[in-house]
Amino acid sequence: MRRRDFITLLGGAAASWPLTARAQQAGKLPTIGFLGQSTRSAASEWVAAFVQRLRELGRIEGRTITIEYRWAEGRSERFAEIAAELVRRKVDVIVTSATEAIVAAKQATSVIPIVFAAAGDPVGTGLVASLARPGGNVTGLSIQQTDVAAKRLELLREVVPGLQRLAIWANAGSPSNVVEMAEVAATARTLGLEVATPEIRRAEDIAFVFEALKGRAEALYVCADPLATTNRTRINILAVGARLPTMHGTRDMVEAGGLMSYGPNFPNQFRRAADYVDRILRGAKPAEIPVEQPTKFDLVINLTTAKALGLDVPPALLARADEVIE
Repeated sequence: MRRRDFITLLGGAAASWPLTARAQQAGKLPTIGFLGQSTRSAASEWVAAFVQRLRELGRIEGRTITIEYRWAEGRSERFAEIAAELVRRKVDVIVTSATEAIVAAKQATSVIPIVFAAAGDPVGTGLVASLARPGGNVTGLSIQQTDVAAKRLELLREVVPGLQRLAIWANAGSPSNVVEMAEVAATARTLGLEVATPEIRRAEDIAFVFEALKGRAEALYVCADPLATTNRTRINILAVGARLPTMHGTRDMVEAGGLMSYGPNFPNQFRRAADYVDRILRGAKPAEIPVEQPTKFDLVINLTTAKALGLDVPPALLARADEVIE
């Protein structure tokens, strides 16, 4: 090849390279499939924390990464449908939370990595083989739901010192809720409390549950799940109307009118989930990334709700709270 022809060829390639490269990069943006258990508005704080952490890691939505959001709106029957859709779209990693949603994703694919931002009992419910070595294509962050049941009851009794009858709200269709309900009920009975466990499976059951609890409970322990999260305002309004102090596992439930919550910081859980996604997109295998357990639990108290219920929250308890909503 003559030198002039070589230079011409090289020049033409150089001129066309930026467009070609940009097209390849645009076509190869890593894609995250986000399987939301509730609604975009209900999970806005969690999503914001997740996206912000990705940005800090250099992964900017719409520029260096794509996120496909899908929302189940608290309807567990939609989890499998959404998971299958994300698999068909060949996303690079699936991010979700809540045991039922994680199970649906795991059943939909054994190849695409799955990161859970929150799972009640990942080993007990069969999501992973062990916390240290998850195995398979699933890893993420535990929220140790069963381990904190006793602490939540202790806190609830500080606000309701004469508590004798406890109702436990748990979605009968949620494996992690069933596990947590059993743990809470067993702990409550060791404390001498009478326990009521009404069956809840869908939003249409909510009003009937509160009717059934009339005269049978003096406080309500709410197990966290997509159904409760999506209907949190309605649940808390009915609870205040029924004069039932509530204990929750997440701050958003208290912000929506619940009395108090004690549990992991969920925005932080989703920030950490972004770290997991980043590691996987860099080549790490989910099977070898240990499941992380929370090290800090937040106590949040809603004083407005306490006043509406006619409760005096002990000053010592308020002083221990991480946040007091007034």
